[in-house]
Amino acid sequence: METLSNFIAGSFQPAASGQTLDDMSSVTGERLCTIPRSDSQDVDDAVTAAKAALQGEWGQTTVAERADLLEAIAATIESRLEELAALESRDTGKPFRLAATIDIPRAIANFRFFASAVRHHQDGFQEMPGAINYTLRKPCGVVGLITPWNLPLYLLSWKTAPALAMGNTIVAKPSEITPMTATVLAEILHEVGLPPGVFNLVHGLGPETGQAMVEHPDVAAISFTGGTSTGAIVGATASARFKKLSLELGGKNPTVVFADCDMDATVDGAVRAAFANQGQVCLCGSRLLVEKSIYSEFMERFVARVQQMKVGDPADPDTDMGAVISLAHRDKVERFLALAAEEGGTVLTGGTRPDLPAPLDRGAFITPAVIDGLTQRCRTTQEEIFGPVVTSYAFEDEEEAIAMANGVQYGLAASVWTRDLSRAHRVSAALDVGMVWVNTWLLRDLRVPFGGVKASGVGREGGDLSLHFFSEAKNVCVKL
Repeated sequence: METLSNFIAGSFQPAASGQTLDDMSSVTGERLCTIPRSDSQDVDDAVTAAKAALQGEWGQTTVAERADLLEAIAATIESRLEELAALESRDTGKPFRLAATIDIPRAIANFRFFASAVRHHQDGFQEMPGAINYTLRKPCGVVGLITPWNLPLYLLSWKTAPALAMGNTIVAKPSEITPMTATVLAEILHEVGLPPGVFNLVHGLGPETGQAMVEHPDVAAISFTGGTSTGAIVGATASARFKKLSLELGGKNPTVVFADCDMDATVDGAVRAAFANQGQVCLCGSRLLVEKSIYSEFMERFVARVQQMKVGDPADPDTDMGAVISLAHRDKVERFLALAAEEGGTVLTGGTRPDLPAPLDRGAFITPAVIDGLTQRCRTTQEEIFGPVVTSYAFEDEEEAIAMANGVQYGLAASVWTRDLSRAHRVSAALDVGMVWVNTWLLRDLRVPFGGVKASGVGREGGDLSLHFFSEAKNVCVKL
Protein backbone atom coordinates (compact mmCIF):
# COMPACT_ATOMS: atom_id res chain seq x y z
CA MET A 1 0.00 0.00 0.00
CA GLU A 2 1.21 3.48 -0.88
CA THR A 3 0.79 6.71 1.01
CA LEU A 4 0.20 9.60 -1.37
CA SER A 5 0.87 13.24 -0.55
CA ASN A 6 -0.15 16.69 -1.58
CA PHE A 7 2.25 18.53 -3.90
CA ILE A 8 2.69 22.14 -2.80
CA ALA A 9 5.47 24.59 -3.65
CA GLY A 10 7.47 21.89 -5.41
CA SER A 11 7.46 19.28 -2.64
CA PHE A 12 5.29 16.39 -1.53
CA GLN A 13 3.77 16.80 1.91
CA PRO A 14 0.92 15.43 4.06
CA ALA A 15 -2.18 17.37 5.02
CA ALA A 16 -1.49 20.02 7.65
CA SER A 17 -3.96 18.26 9.95
CA GLY A 18 -2.33 14.87 9.43
CA GLN A 19 -5.70 13.35 8.50
CA THR A 20 -5.97 10.80 5.68
CA LEU A 21 -8.53 9.05 3.50
CA ASP A 22 -8.47 5.52 2.10
CA ASP A 23 -8.58 4.87 -1.63
CA MET A 24 -10.31 1.52 -2.15
CA SER A 25 -10.17 -0.80 -5.15
CA SER A 26 -13.48 -1.34 -6.94
CA VAL A 27 -12.04 -4.53 -8.44
CA THR A 28 -11.01 -6.45 -5.32
CA GLY A 29 -12.27 -4.34 -2.42
CA GLU A 30 -8.75 -3.93 -1.03
CA ARG A 31 -7.22 -0.67 0.14
CA LEU A 32 -4.98 0.74 -2.57
CA CYS A 33 -3.46 3.72 -0.77
CA THR A 34 -4.11 6.56 1.62
CA ILE A 35 -4.33 10.21 0.61
CA PRO A 36 -4.30 13.45 2.57
CA ARG A 37 -7.65 14.69 3.81
CA SER A 38 -6.82 18.30 3.06
CA ASP A 39 -8.69 21.29 4.42
CA SER A 40 -8.68 25.06 3.94
CA GLN A 41 -5.18 25.36 5.42
CA ASP A 42 -3.70 23.11 2.74
CA VAL A 43 -5.61 24.95 0.03
CA ASP A 44 -4.37 28.28 1.35
CA ASP A 45 -0.78 26.98 1.38
CA ALA A 46 -1.17 25.84 -2.24
CA VAL A 47 -2.69 29.16 -3.34
CA THR A 48 0.08 31.08 -1.56
CA ALA A 49 2.68 29.00 -3.41
CA ALA A 50 0.87 29.53 -6.71
CA LYS A 51 0.72 33.31 -6.16
CA ALA A 52 4.42 33.44 -5.36
CA ALA A 53 5.25 31.48 -8.51
CA LEU A 54 3.40 34.05 -10.62
CA GLN A 55 5.78 36.70 -9.33
CA GLY A 56 8.86 34.60 -10.01
CA GLU A 57 10.51 33.18 -13.12
CA TRP A 58 7.28 31.58 -14.35
CA GLY A 59 5.74 35.01 -14.80
CA GLN A 60 8.54 35.89 -17.24
CA THR A 61 8.33 32.79 -19.43
CA THR A 62 7.60 33.20 -23.12
CA VAL A 63 4.97 31.36 -25.12
CA ALA A 64 7.72 29.35 -26.82
CA GLU A 65 9.22 28.31 -23.47
CA ARG A 66 5.85 27.21 -22.11
CA ALA A 67 5.06 25.28 -25.29
CA ASP A 68 8.40 23.49 -25.03
CA LEU A 69 7.54 22.49 -21.46
CA LEU A 70 4.20 21.06 -22.61
CA GLU A 71 6.02 19.02 -25.25
CA ALA A 72 8.42 17.72 -22.59
CA ILE A 73 5.48 16.76 -20.35
CA ALA A 74 3.87 14.87 -23.23
CA ALA A 75 7.08 13.00 -24.00
CA THR A 76 7.54 12.02 -20.35
CA ILE A 77 3.96 10.77 -20.04
CA GLU A 78 4.51 8.77 -23.22
CA SER A 79 7.64 7.17 -21.77
CA ARG A 80 5.58 6.05 -18.75
CA LEU A 81 2.44 5.07 -20.67
CA GLU A 82 2.18 1.47 -19.46
CA GLU A 83 2.82 2.43 -15.85
CA LEU A 84 0.18 5.16 -15.98
CA ALA A 85 -2.32 2.91 -17.74
CA ALA A 86 -1.84 0.24 -15.08
CA LEU A 87 -2.40 2.79 -12.31
CA GLU A 88 -5.49 4.19 -14.05
CA SER A 89 -6.94 0.71 -14.49
CA ARG A 90 -6.17 -0.22 -10.91
CA ASP A 91 -7.65 2.99 -9.54
CA THR A 92 -10.82 3.13 -11.65
CA GLY A 93 -11.60 -0.53 -12.41
CA LYS A 94 -11.61 0.12 -16.18
CA PRO A 95 -9.88 -2.34 -18.52
CA PHE A 96 -6.13 -1.81 -18.86
CA ARG A 97 -6.60 -1.99 -22.63
CA LEU A 98 -8.94 1.01 -22.51
CA ALA A 99 -6.57 3.07 -20.36
CA ALA A 100 -3.57 2.17 -22.53
CA THR A 101 -5.23 2.92 -25.86
CA ILE A 102 -7.55 5.83 -25.00
CA ASP A 103 -7.02 7.54 -21.63
CA ILE A 104 -3.25 7.92 -21.43
CA PRO A 105 -2.71 8.57 -25.18
CA ARG A 106 -5.36 11.28 -24.95
CA ALA A 107 -3.50 12.91 -22.06
CA ILE A 108 -0.36 12.92 -24.20
CA ALA A 109 -2.32 14.40 -27.11
CA ASN A 110 -3.76 17.13 -24.90
CA PHE A 111 -0.33 18.44 -23.93
CA ARG A 112 0.97 18.24 -27.49
CA PHE A 113 -2.13 19.88 -28.92
CA PHE A 114 -2.02 22.89 -26.61
CA ALA A 115 1.73 23.26 -27.12
CA SER A 116 0.98 23.73 -30.81
CA ALA A 117 -2.20 25.75 -30.25
CA VAL A 118 -0.52 28.38 -28.08
CA ARG A 119 2.35 28.73 -30.54
CA HIS A 120 -0.10 29.51 -33.34
CA HIS A 121 -2.67 31.49 -31.38
CA GLN A 122 -3.44 34.98 -32.71
CA ASP A 123 -5.40 37.79 -31.13
CA GLY A 124 -7.32 40.58 -32.77
CA PHE A 125 -6.22 43.75 -34.52
CA GLN A 126 -8.77 46.32 -35.64
CA GLU A 127 -8.14 49.53 -37.53
CA MET A 128 -10.48 52.51 -37.31
CA PRO A 129 -10.29 56.10 -38.59
CA GLY A 130 -7.43 57.74 -36.72
CA ALA A 131 -6.66 54.83 -34.39
CA ILE A 132 -5.74 51.16 -34.09
CA ASN A 133 -6.88 48.53 -31.58
CA TYR A 134 -5.05 45.39 -30.59
CA THR A 135 -5.69 42.67 -28.02
CA LEU A 136 -3.29 41.51 -25.32
CA ARG A 137 -3.83 38.28 -23.37
CA LYS A 138 -2.64 37.83 -19.83
CA PRO A 139 -3.00 34.79 -17.55
CA CYS A 140 -5.95 34.78 -15.17
CA GLY A 141 -3.56 34.15 -12.28
CA VAL A 142 -4.15 31.25 -9.89
CA VAL A 143 -6.70 28.85 -11.36
CA GLY A 144 -8.50 26.01 -9.62
CA LEU A 145 -9.00 22.72 -11.47
CA ILE A 146 -11.47 20.18 -10.07
CA THR A 147 -11.67 16.88 -11.95
CA PRO A 148 -13.82 13.72 -11.64
CA TRP A 149 -13.08 10.03 -11.16
CA ASN A 150 -14.15 8.56 -14.49
CA LEU A 151 -11.28 9.89 -16.68
CA PRO A 152 -8.71 11.02 -14.11
CA LEU A 153 -5.56 11.87 -16.09
CA TYR A 154 -7.41 12.44 -19.36
CA LEU A 155 -9.50 15.29 -17.92
CA LEU A 156 -6.80 16.72 -15.64
CA SER A 157 -4.52 17.08 -18.67
CA TRP A 158 -7.38 18.69 -20.64
CA LYS A 159 -7.38 21.54 -18.10
CA THR A 160 -3.74 21.64 -17.02
CA ALA A 161 -2.27 21.95 -20.52
CA PRO A 162 -4.10 25.15 -21.62
CA ALA A 163 -3.82 26.67 -18.14
CA LEU A 164 -0.03 26.30 -18.25
CA ALA A 165 0.14 27.33 -21.91
CA MET A 166 -1.38 30.71 -21.03
CA GLY A 167 0.97 31.25 -18.08
CA ASN A 168 -1.32 30.56 -15.12
CA THR A 169 -0.41 28.78 -11.93
CA ILE A 170 -2.59 25.91 -10.76
CA VAL A 171 -4.18 24.40 -7.70
CA ALA A 172 -5.68 21.06 -8.73
CA LYS A 173 -8.00 18.74 -6.85
CA PRO A 174 -8.52 15.29 -8.36
CA SER A 175 -11.27 12.99 -7.19
CA GLU A 176 -10.46 11.40 -3.85
CA ILE A 177 -11.59 8.09 -5.41
CA THR A 178 -8.92 8.13 -8.15
CA PRO A 179 -5.83 10.01 -6.93
CA MET A 180 -2.99 7.95 -8.38
CA THR A 181 -2.27 9.32 -11.84
CA ALA A 182 -2.68 12.93 -10.68
CA THR A 183 0.13 12.28 -8.23
CA VAL A 184 2.32 10.90 -11.01
CA LEU A 185 1.52 13.96 -13.15
CA ALA A 186 2.84 16.16 -10.32
CA GLU A 187 6.05 14.09 -10.35
CA ILE A 188 6.35 14.51 -14.12
CA LEU A 189 5.81 18.28 -14.01
CA HIS A 190 8.51 18.56 -11.38
CA GLU A 191 10.82 16.32 -13.41
CA VAL A 192 10.59 18.42 -16.58
CA GLY A 193 11.52 21.57 -14.67
CA LEU A 194 8.28 23.37 -13.88
CA PRO A 195 9.19 25.95 -11.19
CA PRO A 196 7.95 25.27 -7.65
CA GLY A 197 4.43 26.51 -7.03
CA VAL A 198 3.33 26.56 -10.67
CA PHE A 199 1.41 23.29 -10.26
CA ASN A 200 0.02 22.35 -6.87
CA LEU A 201 -1.99 19.22 -6.11
CA VAL A 202 -4.31 19.05 -3.10
CA HIS A 203 -6.15 15.82 -2.33
CA GLY A 204 -9.34 15.65 -0.32
CA LEU A 205 -13.12 15.71 -0.25
CA GLY A 206 -15.24 18.02 -2.37
CA PRO A 207 -17.15 19.74 0.47
CA GLU A 208 -13.86 20.36 2.31
CA THR A 209 -11.00 20.77 -0.17
CA GLY A 210 -12.98 21.64 -3.27
CA GLN A 211 -15.20 24.14 -1.48
CA ALA A 212 -12.16 25.85 0.03
CA MET A 213 -10.68 26.21 -3.46
CA VAL A 214 -13.84 27.71 -4.91
CA GLU A 215 -14.21 30.11 -1.97
CA HIS A 216 -10.58 31.24 -1.87
CA PRO A 217 -10.33 34.96 -2.73
CA ASP A 218 -7.06 34.55 -4.62
CA VAL A 219 -8.30 31.85 -7.01
CA ALA A 220 -9.28 33.76 -10.13
CA ALA A 221 -10.95 31.00 -12.17
CA ILE A 222 -12.50 27.59 -11.61
CA SER A 223 -12.73 24.82 -14.21
CA PHE A 224 -14.94 22.03 -12.89
CA THR A 225 -15.97 18.73 -14.43
CA GLY A 226 -18.41 16.59 -12.44
CA GLY A 227 -22.01 16.02 -11.47
CA THR A 228 -24.75 18.58 -12.02
CA SER A 229 -25.76 18.84 -8.35
CA THR A 230 -22.16 19.54 -7.28
CA GLY A 231 -21.75 21.89 -10.23
CA ALA A 232 -24.69 23.94 -9.00
CA ILE A 233 -22.89 24.48 -5.68
CA VAL A 234 -19.62 25.33 -7.42
CA GLY A 235 -21.39 27.74 -9.75
CA ALA A 236 -23.29 29.52 -7.00
CA THR A 237 -20.16 29.88 -4.87
CA ALA A 238 -17.83 31.00 -7.66
CA SER A 239 -20.22 33.41 -9.38
CA ALA A 240 -20.97 35.19 -6.14
CA ARG A 241 -17.22 35.91 -5.94
CA PHE A 242 -17.00 37.00 -9.61
CA LYS A 243 -14.64 34.21 -10.64
CA LYS A 244 -14.32 32.99 -14.20
CA LEU A 245 -16.19 29.71 -14.39
CA SER A 246 -16.36 26.70 -16.66
CA LEU A 247 -18.73 23.87 -15.73
CA GLU A 248 -18.84 20.59 -17.64
CA LEU A 249 -21.62 18.62 -15.97
CA GLY A 250 -23.88 15.62 -16.47
CA GLY A 251 -25.68 14.22 -19.46
CA LYS A 252 -28.59 11.98 -20.43
CA ASN A 253 -27.60 11.76 -24.05
CA PRO A 254 -29.78 10.39 -26.87
CA THR A 255 -28.63 8.01 -29.58
CA VAL A 256 -31.15 8.73 -32.37
CA VAL A 257 -31.46 5.90 -34.92
CA PHE A 258 -33.44 6.35 -38.14
CA ALA A 259 -34.69 3.51 -40.31
CA ASP A 260 -32.29 4.34 -43.15
CA CYS A 261 -29.18 3.89 -41.00
CA ASP A 262 -26.35 1.49 -41.72
CA MET A 263 -27.64 -1.21 -39.37
CA ASP A 264 -24.34 -2.97 -38.62
CA ALA A 265 -22.37 0.22 -38.03
CA THR A 266 -25.16 1.74 -35.95
CA VAL A 267 -25.54 -1.26 -33.66
CA ASP A 268 -21.79 -1.26 -32.98
CA GLY A 269 -21.74 2.50 -32.50
CA ALA A 270 -24.75 2.51 -30.18
CA VAL A 271 -23.26 -0.25 -28.01
CA ARG A 272 -19.99 1.65 -27.73
CA ALA A 273 -21.81 4.88 -26.93
CA ALA A 274 -23.86 3.21 -24.21
CA PHE A 275 -21.22 1.18 -22.41
CA ALA A 276 -17.78 2.71 -22.98
CA ASN A 277 -15.90 2.99 -19.69
CA GLN A 278 -18.69 1.00 -17.99
CA GLY A 279 -21.15 3.71 -19.07
CA GLN A 280 -19.29 6.15 -16.85
CA VAL A 281 -18.70 8.93 -19.37
CA CYS A 282 -20.79 12.10 -19.32
CA LEU A 283 -21.09 11.75 -23.12
CA CYS A 284 -22.44 8.17 -23.09
CA GLY A 285 -25.58 7.54 -25.13
CA SER A 286 -27.77 6.29 -22.30
CA ARG A 287 -31.09 6.81 -24.14
CA LEU A 288 -31.56 4.80 -27.32
CA LEU A 289 -34.26 6.25 -29.60
CA VAL A 290 -35.08 4.03 -32.61
CA GLU A 291 -37.53 4.58 -35.45
CA LYS A 292 -40.54 2.31 -34.95
CA SER A 293 -40.32 0.53 -38.31
CA ILE A 294 -36.93 -1.02 -37.40
CA TYR A 295 -37.28 -1.04 -33.62
CA SER A 296 -37.77 -4.82 -33.17
CA GLU A 297 -34.94 -5.82 -35.52
CA PHE A 298 -32.57 -3.19 -34.18
CA MET A 299 -33.18 -4.05 -30.53
CA GLU A 300 -32.78 -7.78 -31.19
CA ARG A 301 -29.37 -7.14 -32.72
CA PHE A 302 -28.42 -4.57 -30.09
CA VAL A 303 -29.25 -6.90 -27.20
CA ALA A 304 -27.40 -9.79 -28.83
CA ARG A 305 -24.33 -7.57 -29.20
CA VAL A 306 -24.51 -6.45 -25.56
CA GLN A 307 -24.77 -10.05 -24.39
CA GLN A 308 -21.46 -10.78 -26.10
CA MET A 309 -19.62 -8.23 -23.95
CA LYS A 310 -17.17 -9.75 -21.48
CA VAL A 311 -17.31 -8.36 -17.95
CA GLY A 312 -14.42 -9.19 -15.66
CA ASP A 313 -10.76 -8.73 -14.81
CA PRO A 314 -9.57 -5.31 -16.07
CA ALA A 315 -6.11 -6.82 -16.66
CA ASP A 316 -7.50 -9.35 -19.17
CA PRO A 317 -7.03 -8.00 -22.71
CA ASP A 318 -10.32 -9.64 -23.74
CA THR A 319 -12.35 -7.78 -21.11
CA ASP A 320 -14.87 -5.29 -22.51
CA MET A 321 -16.11 -3.95 -19.18
CA GLY A 322 -14.38 -3.81 -15.83
CA ALA A 323 -15.82 -2.79 -12.49
CA VAL A 324 -17.81 0.38 -11.91
CA ILE A 325 -16.08 2.90 -9.70
CA SER A 326 -17.19 1.60 -6.29
CA LEU A 327 -19.51 -0.74 -4.46
CA ALA A 328 -21.62 2.27 -3.48
CA HIS A 329 -21.93 3.27 -7.12
CA ARG A 330 -22.99 -0.25 -8.08
CA ASP A 331 -25.66 -0.02 -5.38
CA LYS A 332 -26.89 3.21 -7.02
CA VAL A 333 -27.07 1.52 -10.42
CA GLU A 334 -28.98 -1.41 -8.92
CA ARG A 335 -31.44 0.96 -7.26
CA PHE A 336 -32.19 2.48 -10.65
CA LEU A 337 -32.72 -1.00 -12.10
CA ALA A 338 -35.23 -1.73 -9.34
CA LEU A 339 -36.88 1.64 -9.93
CA ALA A 340 -37.14 0.88 -13.66
CA ALA A 341 -39.07 -2.29 -12.85
CA GLU A 342 -41.40 -0.33 -10.56
CA GLU A 343 -41.96 2.18 -13.36
CA GLY A 344 -43.03 -0.58 -15.76
CA GLY A 345 -39.77 -1.21 -17.55
CA THR A 346 -38.51 -4.60 -18.70
CA VAL A 347 -34.83 -5.52 -18.43
CA LEU A 348 -34.03 -7.15 -21.76
CA THR A 349 -30.57 -8.19 -20.65
CA GLY A 350 -28.00 -7.55 -17.93
CA GLY A 351 -28.15 -5.72 -14.65
CA THR A 352 -26.85 -8.71 -12.69
CA ARG A 353 -23.70 -9.37 -10.73
CA PRO A 354 -21.45 -11.71 -12.73
CA ASP A 355 -20.03 -14.86 -11.16
CA LEU A 356 -16.31 -14.11 -10.90
CA PRO A 357 -13.49 -15.87 -9.03
CA ALA A 358 -11.81 -14.46 -5.93
CA PRO A 359 -10.73 -11.75 -5.36
CA LEU A 360 -12.86 -10.31 -8.18
CA ASP A 361 -15.97 -11.59 -6.40
CA ARG A 362 -15.53 -8.70 -3.97
CA GLY A 363 -15.48 -6.12 -6.76
CA ALA A 364 -18.12 -3.73 -8.06
CA PHE A 365 -18.98 -5.63 -11.24
CA ILE A 366 -22.35 -5.54 -12.98
CA THR A 367 -23.38 -6.70 -16.43
CA PRO A 368 -24.51 -4.10 -19.00
CA ALA A 369 -28.27 -3.59 -18.85
CA VAL A 370 -30.82 -2.73 -21.53
CA ILE A 371 -34.28 -1.58 -20.41
CA ASP A 372 -37.39 -1.32 -22.56
CA GLY A 373 -40.96 -0.18 -21.85
CA LEU A 374 -40.44 3.08 -19.95
CA THR A 375 -42.28 6.31 -20.63
CA GLN A 376 -40.62 9.66 -21.14
CA ARG A 377 -41.70 10.88 -17.70
CA CYS A 378 -40.11 8.05 -15.71
CA ARG A 379 -37.26 8.92 -13.37
CA THR A 380 -35.15 6.24 -15.01
CA THR A 381 -35.60 8.10 -18.30
CA GLN A 382 -35.00 11.53 -16.86
CA GLU A 383 -32.18 11.10 -14.33
CA GLU A 384 -28.50 10.47 -15.01
CA ILE A 385 -27.48 6.98 -13.85
CA PHE A 386 -23.83 7.19 -14.95
CA GLY A 387 -23.39 3.47 -15.27
CA PRO A 388 -23.83 0.57 -17.70
CA VAL A 389 -27.57 1.07 -18.26
CA VAL A 390 -29.30 2.10 -21.48
CA THR A 391 -33.02 2.68 -21.89
CA SER A 392 -34.71 2.25 -25.28
CA TYR A 393 -37.74 3.87 -26.94
CA ALA A 394 -39.49 3.76 -30.33
CA PHE A 395 -40.45 6.91 -32.21
CA GLU A 396 -42.80 7.43 -35.18
CA ASP A 397 -41.16 10.28 -37.06
CA GLU A 398 -38.50 12.95 -37.00
CA GLU A 399 -40.62 15.39 -35.01
CA GLU A 400 -41.23 12.89 -32.24
CA ALA A 401 -37.57 11.87 -32.19
CA ILE A 402 -36.49 15.47 -31.64
CA ALA A 403 -39.11 16.01 -28.93
CA MET A 404 -38.01 12.86 -27.09
CA ALA A 405 -34.32 13.70 -27.44
CA ASN A 406 -34.88 17.20 -26.03
CA GLY A 407 -37.27 16.09 -23.29
CA VAL A 408 -34.79 15.97 -20.40
CA GLN A 409 -33.07 18.63 -18.27
CA TYR A 410 -29.67 17.80 -19.76
CA GLY A 411 -28.19 18.98 -23.04
CA LEU A 412 -24.63 17.74 -23.39
CA ALA A 413 -24.34 15.54 -26.50
CA ALA A 414 -26.23 13.37 -28.98
CA SER A 415 -25.54 11.07 -31.90
CA VAL A 416 -27.72 10.79 -35.02
CA TRP A 417 -27.60 7.76 -37.29
CA THR A 418 -28.99 8.13 -40.82
CA ARG A 419 -27.95 7.97 -44.49
CA ASP A 420 -30.05 11.07 -45.26
CA LEU A 421 -27.65 14.02 -45.20
CA SER A 422 -30.42 16.63 -45.17
CA ARG A 423 -32.07 14.92 -42.20
CA ALA A 424 -28.72 14.71 -40.41
CA HIS A 425 -28.24 18.48 -40.68
CA ARG A 426 -31.87 19.24 -39.84
CA VAL A 427 -32.02 17.04 -36.72
CA SER A 428 -28.58 18.10 -35.50
CA ALA A 429 -29.65 21.74 -35.63
CA ALA A 430 -32.87 21.00 -33.73
CA LEU A 431 -31.28 19.11 -30.83
CA ASP A 432 -30.78 21.10 -27.62
CA VAL A 433 -27.23 19.92 -26.95
CA GLY A 434 -23.71 21.28 -27.16
CA MET A 435 -22.34 18.51 -29.39
CA VAL A 436 -23.81 16.21 -32.05
CA TRP A 437 -22.09 13.29 -33.78
CA VAL A 438 -23.55 12.00 -37.06
CA ASN A 439 -22.99 8.29 -37.81
CA THR A 440 -20.30 8.14 -35.14
CA TRP A 441 -19.79 8.78 -31.43
CA LEU A 442 -16.99 10.49 -29.48
CA LEU A 443 -14.92 11.32 -32.52
CA ARG A 444 -13.01 14.28 -31.07
CA ASP A 445 -11.14 17.11 -32.73
CA LEU A 446 -9.44 19.08 -29.95
CA ARG A 447 -10.02 22.37 -31.79
CA VAL A 448 -13.82 22.30 -31.53
CA PRO A 449 -16.07 23.62 -28.73
CA PHE A 450 -16.72 21.17 -25.89
CA GLY A 451 -19.57 21.69 -23.44
CA GLY A 452 -23.31 21.54 -22.95
CA VAL A 453 -26.49 23.53 -22.40
CA LYS A 454 -29.26 23.43 -19.79
CA ALA A 455 -28.21 21.32 -16.76
CA SER A 456 -25.15 20.01 -18.63
CA GLY A 457 -23.01 23.02 -17.96
CA VAL A 458 -21.85 26.57 -18.52
CA GLY A 459 -19.20 27.67 -20.99
CA ARG A 460 -17.06 25.91 -23.57
CA GLU A 461 -13.52 24.60 -23.63
CA GLY A 462 -11.42 23.26 -26.49
CA GLY A 463 -8.92 24.86 -28.86
CA ASP A 464 -8.89 28.66 -28.71
CA LEU A 465 -11.83 28.57 -26.30
CA SER A 466 -9.62 26.92 -23.67
CA LEU A 467 -6.85 29.44 -24.27
CA HIS A 468 -9.39 32.24 -23.93
CA PHE A 469 -10.89 30.80 -20.75
CA PHE A 470 -7.50 30.57 -19.07
CA SER A 471 -6.58 34.16 -19.94
CA GLU A 472 -7.93 37.69 -19.74
CA ALA A 473 -8.23 39.81 -22.88
CA LYS A 474 -7.16 43.45 -22.77
CA ASN A 475 -7.87 45.86 -25.62
CA VAL A 476 -5.34 48.62 -26.33
CA CYS A 477 -6.52 51.56 -28.45
CA VAL A 478 -3.81 53.82 -29.90
CA LYS A 479 -4.76 57.18 -31.47
CA LEU A 480 -2.62 57.82 -34.51
